Amino acid sequence: MRAARRGPVIAVTMGDPGGIGPEVAVRVSSMPAVRRACRPVVVGDISVLRKCADLLRARVTFAEAPGIAQPPLAAGAVPVVNPWKPIRRHRWGVVRAEYGAAAMAYVRFAARAALDGRADGLVTAPICKEAIHLAGYRFQGHTDYLARLTGAREHAMMLTGRGLSVVLVTIHVAISGVSRLVTRRSVLRAIRLAHAASRRMGVRRPRVAVCGLNPHAGEAGAFGREEIEAISPAVRDAAREGIDARGPFPSDTLFVPASRAGFDIVVAMYHDQGLIPLKMLAFDRGVNVTLGLPIVKTSPDHGTAFDIAGRGIADPGSMAEAMLLAARLCAGRAR
Repeated sequence: MRAARRGPVIAVTMGDPGGIGPEVAVRVSSMPAVRRACRPVVVGDISVLRKCADLLRARVTFAEAPGIAQPPLAAGAVPVVNPWKPIRRHRWGVVRAEYGAAAMAYVRFAARAALDGRADGLVTAPICKEAIHLAGYRFQGHTDYLARLTGAREHAMMLTGRGLSVVLVTIHVAISGVSRLVTRRSVLRAIRLAHAASRRMGVRRPRVAVCGLNPHAGEAGAFGREEIEAISPAVRDAAREGIDARGPFPSDTLFVPASRAGFDIVVAMYHDQGLIPLKMLAFDRGVNVTLGLPIVKTSPDHGTAFDIAGRGIADPGSMAEAMLLAARLCAGRAR
Protein backbone atom coordinates (compact mmCIF):
# COMPACT_ATOMS: atom_id res chain seq x y z
CA MET A 1 0.00 0.00 0.00
CA ARG A 2 1.29 3.46 -0.87
CA ALA A 3 1.85 5.61 2.20
CA ALA A 4 0.00 8.89 2.58
CA ARG A 5 2.13 11.87 1.60
CA ARG A 6 -0.03 14.59 3.05
CA GLY A 7 -2.20 15.13 6.05
CA PRO A 8 -1.45 15.41 9.75
CA VAL A 9 0.88 13.03 11.55
CA ILE A 10 -1.21 11.10 14.07
CA ALA A 11 0.58 9.24 16.85
CA VAL A 12 -1.43 6.07 17.57
CA THR A 13 -0.69 4.35 20.86
CA MET A 14 -1.03 0.57 20.78
CA GLY A 15 -2.78 0.35 24.16
CA ASP A 16 -2.51 -2.60 26.49
CA PRO A 17 -0.58 -5.34 24.65
CA GLY A 18 -2.95 -8.01 25.96
CA GLY A 19 -6.13 -6.34 24.76
CA ILE A 20 -7.68 -5.51 21.39
CA GLY A 21 -5.74 -2.26 21.01
CA PRO A 22 -3.01 -3.77 18.81
CA GLU A 23 -5.66 -5.44 16.65
CA VAL A 24 -7.71 -2.31 15.98
CA ALA A 25 -4.50 -0.31 15.45
CA VAL A 26 -3.50 -2.79 12.74
CA ARG A 27 -6.92 -2.71 11.11
CA VAL A 28 -7.14 1.09 10.88
CA SER A 29 -3.57 1.34 9.61
CA SER A 30 -4.64 -0.63 6.54
CA MET A 31 -7.77 1.42 5.81
CA PRO A 32 -7.49 3.58 2.68
CA ALA A 33 -9.77 6.27 4.15
CA VAL A 34 -7.51 6.61 7.19
CA ARG A 35 -4.32 6.65 5.10
CA ARG A 36 -5.80 9.38 2.90
CA ALA A 37 -6.78 11.51 5.87
CA CYS A 38 -3.56 11.31 7.89
CA ARG A 39 -0.15 9.75 8.35
CA PRO A 40 -0.42 7.24 11.22
CA VAL A 41 2.63 6.44 13.32
CA VAL A 42 2.05 3.61 15.80
CA VAL A 43 3.71 3.91 19.20
CA GLY A 44 4.06 0.38 20.48
CA ASP A 45 5.71 -2.99 20.03
CA ILE A 46 6.37 -4.01 16.45
CA SER A 47 6.44 -7.75 17.20
CA VAL A 48 2.92 -7.60 18.67
CA LEU A 49 1.70 -5.54 15.71
CA ARG A 50 3.16 -8.01 13.23
CA LYS A 51 1.60 -10.87 15.17
CA CYS A 52 -1.77 -9.12 14.79
CA ALA A 53 -1.20 -8.44 11.10
CA ASP A 54 -0.53 -12.14 10.53
CA LEU A 55 -3.61 -13.08 12.53
CA LEU A 56 -5.80 -10.71 10.52
CA ARG A 57 -4.04 -11.29 7.20
CA ALA A 58 -3.94 -7.52 6.97
CA ARG A 59 -2.60 -5.84 3.87
CA VAL A 60 -0.24 -3.59 5.76
CA THR A 61 3.41 -3.72 6.71
CA PHE A 62 5.08 -2.20 9.74
CA ALA A 63 8.66 -0.98 10.00
CA GLU A 64 10.63 0.50 12.84
CA ALA A 65 11.23 4.23 12.55
CA PRO A 66 13.96 6.18 14.33
CA GLY A 67 11.51 8.86 15.47
CA ILE A 68 7.89 9.93 15.50
CA ALA A 69 8.12 12.21 12.46
CA GLN A 70 10.75 10.22 10.56
CA PRO A 71 9.87 7.66 7.89
CA PRO A 72 10.64 3.98 8.35
CA LEU A 73 13.28 2.27 6.26
CA ALA A 74 10.69 0.37 4.21
CA ALA A 75 8.83 2.61 1.78
CA GLY A 76 5.05 2.47 2.16
CA ALA A 77 5.18 0.82 5.58
CA VAL A 78 3.46 2.21 8.66
CA PRO A 79 6.14 3.59 11.00
CA VAL A 80 6.41 2.07 14.47
CA VAL A 81 8.25 3.72 17.35
CA ASN A 82 8.80 1.82 20.60
CA PRO A 83 9.83 3.92 23.63
CA TRP A 84 9.64 0.89 25.94
CA LYS A 85 11.41 -2.46 26.15
CA PRO A 86 10.21 -5.22 23.81
CA ILE A 87 7.30 -7.41 24.90
CA ARG A 88 8.55 -10.94 25.58
CA ARG A 89 6.35 -14.05 25.51
CA HIS A 90 3.30 -12.07 24.54
CA ARG A 91 -0.12 -13.37 25.60
CA TRP A 92 -3.62 -12.16 24.87
CA GLY A 93 -6.26 -11.46 27.49
CA VAL A 94 -4.08 -11.26 30.59
CA VAL A 95 -3.58 -8.47 33.12
CA ARG A 96 0.10 -7.78 33.69
CA ALA A 97 2.00 -4.95 35.37
CA GLU A 98 4.47 -5.14 32.48
CA TYR A 99 1.66 -4.43 30.02
CA GLY A 100 0.35 -1.55 32.10
CA ALA A 101 3.81 0.03 32.24
CA ALA A 102 4.25 -0.38 28.49
CA ALA A 103 0.85 1.12 27.71
CA MET A 104 1.57 4.21 29.81
CA ALA A 105 5.02 4.58 28.28
CA TYR A 106 3.40 4.65 24.83
CA VAL A 107 0.96 7.36 25.96
CA ARG A 108 3.70 9.43 27.60
CA PHE A 109 5.92 9.32 24.52
CA ALA A 110 3.10 10.10 22.07
CA ALA A 111 1.75 12.97 24.18
CA ARG A 112 5.17 14.57 24.38
CA ALA A 113 5.53 14.21 20.61
CA ALA A 114 2.23 16.04 20.15
CA LEU A 115 3.25 18.72 22.63
CA ASP A 116 6.53 19.51 20.89
CA GLY A 117 5.07 19.38 17.38
CA ARG A 118 6.57 16.14 16.11
CA ALA A 119 3.02 14.79 15.88
CA ASP A 120 -0.09 16.81 15.07
CA GLY A 121 -2.47 14.71 17.15
CA LEU A 122 -2.83 11.67 19.37
CA VAL A 123 -5.17 8.66 19.20
CA THR A 124 -5.00 6.22 22.10
CA ALA A 125 -6.03 2.57 21.99
CA PRO A 126 -7.55 1.18 25.22
CA ILE A 127 -5.54 0.63 28.39
CA CYS A 128 -6.38 -1.56 31.38
CA LYS A 129 -6.82 0.34 34.65
CA GLU A 130 -5.95 -2.73 36.73
CA ALA A 131 -2.72 -3.21 34.80
CA ILE A 132 -1.61 0.41 35.12
CA HIS A 133 -2.36 0.31 38.85
CA LEU A 134 -0.23 -2.84 39.15
CA ALA A 135 2.52 -0.88 37.37
CA GLY A 136 2.38 1.80 40.06
CA TYR A 137 0.26 4.44 38.33
CA ARG A 138 -2.54 6.01 40.37
CA PHE A 139 -4.56 7.54 37.55
CA GLN A 140 -8.05 6.45 36.57
CA GLY A 141 -7.25 6.46 32.87
CA HIS A 142 -5.95 8.44 29.93
CA THR A 143 -7.79 11.64 30.75
CA ASP A 144 -6.26 12.27 34.19
CA TYR A 145 -2.80 11.19 33.07
CA LEU A 146 -2.80 13.40 29.97
CA ALA A 147 -4.07 16.37 31.96
CA ARG A 148 -1.09 15.94 34.27
CA LEU A 149 1.38 15.50 31.41
CA THR A 150 0.14 18.53 29.49
CA GLY A 151 -0.52 20.82 32.44
CA ALA A 152 -4.20 21.20 31.53
CA ARG A 153 -6.12 22.84 34.37
CA GLU A 154 -9.62 22.30 33.03
CA HIS A 155 -10.47 19.22 31.05
CA ALA A 156 -13.43 17.00 30.32
CA MET A 157 -14.40 13.89 28.39
CA MET A 158 -16.64 14.17 25.35
CA LEU A 159 -18.16 11.20 23.52
CA THR A 160 -19.50 11.81 20.04
CA GLY A 161 -21.14 9.64 17.40
CA ARG A 162 -24.12 9.41 15.06
CA GLY A 163 -25.22 12.99 15.61
CA LEU A 164 -24.97 13.05 19.41
CA SER A 165 -22.15 14.66 21.42
CA VAL A 166 -22.03 14.46 25.22
CA VAL A 167 -19.65 16.21 27.61
CA LEU A 168 -19.34 14.83 31.15
CA VAL A 169 -19.10 16.92 34.32
CA THR A 170 -17.77 13.92 36.28
CA ILE A 171 -16.14 10.85 34.75
CA HIS A 172 -15.00 7.72 36.59
CA VAL A 173 -16.54 8.39 39.98
CA ALA A 174 -18.73 6.21 42.20
CA ILE A 175 -22.38 7.25 42.09
CA SER A 176 -22.19 7.98 45.81
CA GLY A 177 -19.55 10.64 45.11
CA VAL A 178 -21.16 12.38 42.15
CA SER A 179 -23.32 14.87 44.05
CA ARG A 180 -20.44 16.57 45.87
CA LEU A 181 -18.58 17.02 42.56
CA VAL A 182 -21.52 18.63 40.77
CA THR A 183 -20.80 22.24 41.65
CA ARG A 184 -21.52 25.57 40.01
CA ARG A 185 -17.87 25.74 38.96
CA SER A 186 -17.61 22.20 37.57
CA VAL A 187 -20.83 22.50 35.59
CA LEU A 188 -19.80 25.88 34.15
CA ARG A 189 -16.43 24.41 33.16
CA ALA A 190 -18.14 21.59 31.27
CA ILE A 191 -20.52 24.00 29.53
CA ARG A 192 -17.59 26.17 28.40
CA LEU A 193 -15.69 23.16 27.09
CA ALA A 194 -18.80 21.84 25.31
CA HIS A 195 -19.34 25.20 23.64
CA ALA A 196 -15.70 25.36 22.50
CA ALA A 197 -15.78 21.75 21.25
CA SER A 198 -18.87 22.40 19.14
CA ARG A 199 -17.24 25.44 17.58
CA ARG A 200 -14.13 23.38 16.87
CA MET A 201 -16.29 20.83 15.07
CA GLY A 202 -17.75 23.52 12.83
CA VAL A 203 -20.89 24.74 14.65
CA ARG A 204 -20.87 28.55 14.48
CA ARG A 205 -23.36 29.17 17.30
CA PRO A 206 -23.54 26.07 19.48
CA ARG A 207 -26.67 25.31 21.48
CA VAL A 208 -25.79 23.50 24.69
CA ALA A 209 -28.35 21.40 26.59
CA VAL A 210 -27.60 20.72 30.25
CA CYS A 211 -28.95 17.67 32.10
CA GLY A 212 -30.23 17.74 35.62
CA LEU A 213 -28.75 15.36 38.16
CA ASN A 214 -31.90 14.11 39.87
CA PRO A 215 -35.09 12.54 38.49
CA HIS A 216 -37.28 15.15 36.77
CA ALA A 217 -34.35 17.60 37.13
CA GLY A 218 -35.05 17.79 40.84
CA GLU A 219 -38.75 18.69 40.59
CA ALA A 220 -38.15 22.19 42.07
CA GLY A 221 -36.20 20.75 45.00
CA ALA A 222 -38.48 17.83 45.78
CA PHE A 223 -35.80 15.27 44.74
CA GLY A 224 -32.64 17.21 45.53
CA ARG A 225 -31.20 20.69 45.42
CA GLU A 226 -28.27 20.29 43.02
CA GLU A 227 -30.31 21.77 40.18
CA ILE A 228 -31.18 24.83 42.26
CA GLU A 229 -27.83 25.40 43.92
CA ALA A 230 -25.33 24.35 41.24
CA ILE A 231 -26.68 23.51 37.80
CA SER A 232 -29.13 26.38 37.17
CA PRO A 233 -26.65 29.02 38.43
CA ALA A 234 -23.98 27.58 36.12
CA VAL A 235 -26.35 27.77 33.14
CA ARG A 236 -27.08 31.43 33.98
CA ASP A 237 -23.34 32.14 34.31
CA ALA A 238 -22.74 30.62 30.87
CA ALA A 239 -25.54 32.70 29.36
CA ARG A 240 -23.94 35.85 30.76
CA GLU A 241 -20.74 34.83 28.94
CA GLY A 242 -22.66 34.67 25.66
CA ILE A 243 -23.02 30.87 25.55
CA ASP A 244 -26.40 29.56 24.42
CA ALA A 245 -26.88 27.08 27.26
CA ARG A 246 -30.29 25.83 28.41
CA GLY A 247 -31.48 23.63 31.24
CA PRO A 248 -31.35 21.74 33.47
CA PHE A 249 -33.51 19.21 31.65
CA PRO A 250 -34.64 15.77 32.85
CA SER A 251 -32.20 13.33 31.29
CA ASP A 252 -34.85 10.66 30.71
CA THR A 253 -36.49 12.87 28.05
CA LEU A 254 -33.65 15.05 26.82
CA PHE A 255 -32.01 12.25 24.84
CA VAL A 256 -35.17 11.46 22.87
CA PRO A 257 -34.28 12.57 19.31
CA ALA A 258 -37.19 15.02 19.10
CA SER A 259 -36.04 16.69 22.32
CA ARG A 260 -32.37 17.09 21.43
CA ALA A 261 -33.02 18.21 17.85
CA GLY A 262 -32.76 21.81 19.01
CA PHE A 263 -29.30 21.33 20.53
CA ASP A 264 -25.81 20.66 19.22
CA ILE A 265 -24.25 19.15 22.34
CA VAL A 266 -25.34 17.85 25.75
CA VAL A 267 -23.67 18.29 29.14
CA ALA A 268 -24.34 15.30 31.42
CA MET A 269 -23.62 15.16 35.12
CA TYR A 270 -22.12 11.67 35.35
CA HIS A 271 -20.73 8.84 33.25
CA ASP A 272 -23.70 6.56 32.68
CA GLN A 273 -26.21 9.39 32.39
CA GLY A 274 -24.53 10.54 29.20
CA LEU A 275 -22.86 7.44 27.86
CA ILE A 276 -25.72 4.94 27.98
CA PRO A 277 -27.72 6.91 25.37
CA LEU A 278 -24.56 7.66 23.36
CA LYS A 279 -23.54 4.01 23.21
CA MET A 280 -27.06 2.90 22.41
CA LEU A 281 -26.83 5.07 19.32
CA ALA A 282 -23.17 4.68 18.36
CA PHE A 283 -21.47 1.84 20.20
CA ASP A 284 -19.59 0.79 17.06
CA ARG A 285 -18.75 4.34 15.93
CA GLY A 286 -18.47 6.47 19.07
CA VAL A 287 -15.32 8.51 19.68
CA ASN A 288 -13.90 9.76 22.97
CA VAL A 289 -12.38 13.26 22.78
CA THR A 290 -10.47 14.77 25.69
CA LEU A 291 -11.37 18.46 25.85
CA GLY A 292 -9.23 21.19 27.37
CA LEU A 293 -5.83 19.73 26.46
CA PRO A 294 -3.30 21.75 24.42
CA ILE A 295 -3.16 18.82 21.98
CA VAL A 296 -5.70 16.94 19.86
CA LYS A 297 -6.54 13.63 21.54
CA THR A 298 -9.20 11.09 20.58
CA SER A 299 -9.78 7.42 21.32
CA PRO A 300 -12.31 4.68 20.61
CA ASP A 301 -15.23 4.41 23.02
CA HIS A 302 -14.55 0.78 24.03
CA GLY A 303 -12.17 -0.93 26.42
CA THR A 304 -9.50 -3.60 26.15
CA ALA A 305 -12.05 -6.42 25.62
CA PHE A 306 -9.71 -9.12 26.98
CA ASP A 307 -12.40 -11.74 26.37
CA ILE A 308 -12.06 -11.43 22.57
CA ALA A 309 -8.43 -10.32 22.29
CA GLY A 310 -6.40 -12.34 19.82
CA ARG A 311 -9.46 -13.83 18.10
CA GLY A 312 -9.47 -11.46 15.15
CA ILE A 313 -13.05 -10.32 15.67
CA ALA A 314 -12.69 -6.87 17.26
CA ASP A 315 -14.70 -4.19 15.45
CA PRO A 316 -12.34 -1.39 14.31
CA GLY A 317 -15.16 1.07 13.55
CA SER A 318 -14.75 3.24 16.64
CA MET A 319 -10.96 3.36 16.24
CA ALA A 320 -11.32 4.36 12.59
CA GLU A 321 -13.73 7.15 13.52
CA ALA A 322 -11.28 8.31 16.20
CA MET A 323 -8.52 8.53 13.58
CA LEU A 324 -10.69 10.42 11.11
CA LEU A 325 -11.97 12.85 13.74
CA ALA A 326 -8.44 13.50 14.99
CA ALA A 327 -7.37 14.30 11.44
CA ARG A 328 -10.29 16.73 11.04
CA LEU A 329 -9.57 18.41 14.37
CA CYS A 330 -5.90 18.78 13.44
CA ALA A 331 -6.86 20.36 10.15
CA GLY A 332 -9.20 22.75 11.97
CA ARG A 333 -6.45 23.74 14.37
CA ALA A 334 -4.15 24.56 11.44
CA ARG A 335 -6.63 27.04 9.95
